[in-house]
Amino acid sequence: MIANTPRPPYYAVIFSNIRTEIEEGYVETALEMIRLAETQDGYLGHESVRENLGITVSYWKNTDAIRNWKQQTDHLLAQRMGREKWYAAYKTRICLVERDYEFGISDS
Repeated sequence: MIANTPRPPYYAVIFSNIRTEIEEGYVETALEMIRLAETQDGYLGHESVRENLGITVSYWKNTDAIRNWKQQTDHLLAQRMGREKWYAAYKTRICLVERDYEFGISDS
């Protein structure tokens, strides 16, 4: 599903990753991180896909909201587990969205 973001400007955090073969706890933690992110002040939505390369883009009101999410206690634990078990490699990019446009998305 495509996230319903507000009019720009806002921020996008792009998390690209390559998984290891370790599955233990990954799905449960990923679902919990989505649930927690949705409760964070400044969270605007996210989109996520996985084939061989995983990409999750989360949208945030400002850089303070991103910084607070990065430092959230359970998220810090998930980050550590990601480095230790679940990811062979990852890269995070933080971008200012200055403009967006759409096609085929209703305002429902």
